[in-house]
Amino acid sequence: MERRYGYCCINLSLAKEKISTNRGMVKKTFLEKGIAYASELALKNVLDLRHILEWNDDNNIRMFRMSSDIFPWCSEYEISDLPDYQAILEILKSCGDFAKRTDQRITFHPSPYGVLASVNPSVVTKAIKELNQHGEIFDLMGLDRNLFYPINIHVNTTQPSKEEAAERFCLNFQRLSDSVKKRLVVEVDDKKSQYTSVDLFHLIYKPLGIPITFDYLHNRCNPSQYSEEEALALCLSTWPEKIPAITHYSDSKKLYEDESSKEVAHTDWVWGKVETYGLNFDIEFEVKMKDLALLKFLEENKKLLNYEREYTEL
Repeated sequence: MERRYGYCCINLSLAKEKISTNRGMVKKTFLEKGIAYASELALKNVLDLRHILEWNDDNNIRMFRMSSDIFPWCSEYEISDLPDYQAILEILKSCGDFAKRTDQRITFHPSPYGVLASVNPSVVTKAIKELNQHGEIFDLMGLDRNLFYPINIHVNTTQPSKEEAAERFCLNFQRLSDSVKKRLVVEVDDKKSQYTSVDLFHLIYKPLGIPITFDYLHNRCNPSQYSEEEALALCLSTWPEKIPAITHYSDSKKLYEDESSKEVAHTDWVWGKVETYGLNFDIEFEVKMKDLALLKFLEENKKLLNYEREYTEL
C-alpha cells in the first residue's frame, strides 16, 4: 500500500487566486450580519474545497486536512438551518464523491478549545456539538464512517489528574454521535505535563479502543520511556489492520529556523529525515508552508518514495 503524504487546511499555491476554505468573521460581524452571511461564506468555502481537491489530484497528493473554519461560527447554529443549505449539500457531496473517486484521504482536526474531558459541563456540551458537526460534515460529503476519515483531537486537560481527566473523556465519548465515535482519534501531546503515547495507550485506547495519532515533534518534546520507534509502533498498533494510521510530522523551528522560537513551534519547511522505520502509515505535514513544503519534500525525496512504492507492491 503506497504511503499517503498530506498537508493541512490551506493551499498556498491557490491562495493567489483567492481560493480558500477559511473565510470567516469576528463574532461582532456574525452578530451584526447573522446566519445569512455565515451561509454566504460557507457556500464560497465549500466551492473552493472542490478546487483544492482537484489541485491535489492534479499534483498526486492523496491526503488533505479540511479546515474546521469551513462553516464560520457554526457553534451558533445548525448547518441544516443555513439559507444556502441545499446548494452547500450538493457541493459537499460532489467533493466527497471526488475524494473517493481519486482516492484522497480527508481528515479533520477540531480546535483545542473543544475539551471533551473538561470539568466544566458547558465546555463539554460545546465540545460535543463541535465534534458532532465535524462528523455531520463528513456524512454530508458521503464519506464512510470509519477511521480512513479520522477526526483528530487532544484530551486537552489533566485536571485534577491525567487518570481522572481520561476517565471523564471516556464517559463523555459515549455522548458523541455514532458518526464521530467511528472516526475519533486522539493525539500525543507536546507539553511534558500532558499525555505521552504510553499514557494514551493505557488511559484512552485500552478502555475505548480508539486509535492514537503519533506526532513526531510532540513525541520529541514529550517523550515517554519508549524510543521513538517503539512509541510509533505502539501508536500504530491501535489502528485497524486495513486502515493505515495517520501520523503528524514537523521539525522544531528552534532547531532548524529560529533559535529564539520555542522547541514546540513548527517549522516552515521539512528539514529533517522522516524516519519511518520500515513501517506502513500515512503522514500529514504540519508545517507553515503547507502544500509548497510538501511539493518540495516530494521532489527532494523522489528516490526514497519510488523505493517505498516498489517495496509496498511486493
